[in-house]
Amino acid sequence: MIAEKNKVISVAYELHIDDGENGKEFKEKVTKEQAFAFLFGAGNTLPALEEAIAGKKPGDTFEVYIDYESAYGDYDESKVTIVPKSNFKEEGKKNKEMLKVGRVIAMQDDQGNRLRGEILKVDYKGVHMDFNSPLAGYDLYFEGEIIDIRDADPEEIDHGHVHGPGGHQH
Repeated sequence: MIAEKNKVISVAYELHIDDGENGKEFKEKVTKEQAFAFLFGAGNTLPALEEAIAGKKPGDTFEVYIDYESAYGDYDESKVTIVPKSNFKEEGKKNKEMLKVGRVIAMQDDQGNRLRGEILKVDYKGVHMDFNSPLAGYDLYFEGEIIDIRDADPEEIDHGHVHGPGGHQH
C-alpha cells in the first residue's frame, strides 16, 4: 500500500527549524511508538510534507525542507489580541488555574474555526493571547519514516480526520 488520498499514514519524524541565525535547531521528535497519524489528502498537514510522502510505502524514509511561507507563514502581529477575562469563567467563577502565562488553550473563533492561543500576559485589560502557530516565521526541515499505511474508514473520510490511536478521539 502506498501513501495516497484517503489513506491513514503514520509517520515518525524529527523536526528542525531554521531560525536564520543559529542554523538548524532541533524542535520535535515523534517516535515510531507514538507515530503521528493523519488522513492523506484531507488538508490536515502541510501540503509540502504530504507531497514528500506521496507514493511512499511503510519503511520508506523522507526528507523535506519547507520554507516559512509554505509552512505556517510569517509571524503576524495582528494575531496577538486581548480577550476579555469574562470569556474564561467556568460556572460564573474566574478560573485562575487556566489563566497562567505560557498556557496554550484550545478555542474557537466566531465562525467556529479551531484556534490555539498562548497566554502571554494577564492584566487589567484582559488576557493577552497569541494565536500564531508556534512555528510561524520558521523554515522547517523534516526527516522521517513511513511507519504504517491503512485504508481510512468511511467515517474518517466523512469527518476529514483520523479516529483512534494516533488520531482524533471522539
